[in-house]
Amino acid sequence: MTAVAQSLRSEWTKVRSVRSTGWTLCVALVVTVALGALISALARNDYADMSAREQATFDPTFISFAGTGLGQLAMIVFGVLVVSTEYSTGMIRTSLAAVPRRGVFLFSKITVATLLVFVVGMATSFAAFFAGQAMLGDHRARFGDPGVARAVVGGGLYMTLITVFSMGVAVMLRGPMLSLGILMPFFFLVSNILGNVSATRKVGDYLPDQAGQRIMQVIPTEDDAPYGPWGGLGIMALWVLAALAAGYATLRRRDA
Repeated sequence: MTAVAQSLRSEWTKVRSVRSTGWTLCVALVVTVALGALISALARNDYADMSAREQATFDPTFISFAGTGLGQLAMIVFGVLVVSTEYSTGMIRTSLAAVPRRGVFLFSKITVATLLVFVVGMATSFAAFFAGQAMLGDHRARFGDPGVARAVVGGGLYMTLITVFSMGVAVMLRGPMLSLGILMPFFFLVSNILGNVSATRKVGDYLPDQAGQRIMQVIPTEDDAPYGPWGGLGIMALWVLAALAAGYATLRRRDA
């Protein structure tokens, strides 16, 4: 068995053995689906009271992903825990002694976690869509409608990328408290403020979550973002690559 294969197997064992990581993925799925279904039901009840303009821009697909904003926080926690648990317990020294090539070590950890969250993210996105459309009744979208399949698949990709971005940040910062202390306020408060204030909206459009969420929209919004759904996901992917590159550079030059 090659060093890469052994490292991948080791990382898979680590992920399975940490109970908290599994729970965070379950929470992400349940919260995203349940909250999306609830908001979809409320939107169906309020549809008749909407103005003609609001009805014209009503996006039933995006409504079903209303729980993503909260569910992604659990994904962020998962990404941080996958990386920082070894630092907080001191097991990172043992891991790097077993896999001295730090590039192989980081590649294995990122690969295993990414594949896992990709499966969970896709399951969450599809479940949220179908649950939300069931709640919307006559106002629902169908999977075969233009742009809907792209939005649903994009929802799973978004959940995956937000997790990998969190992993890259956690590699740089090492400690779980510091990583979560920066990521949680950034995505839950700072990003929303920058994206909703007119003076800073153009900056907010290029933040990873604001740009990435465009992939889940089917009905175009009235803002003037100079990119489309795939362009927004591409911007998010660049943020992820930058976080991973910075994490790798930090890991290479720093002692465990």
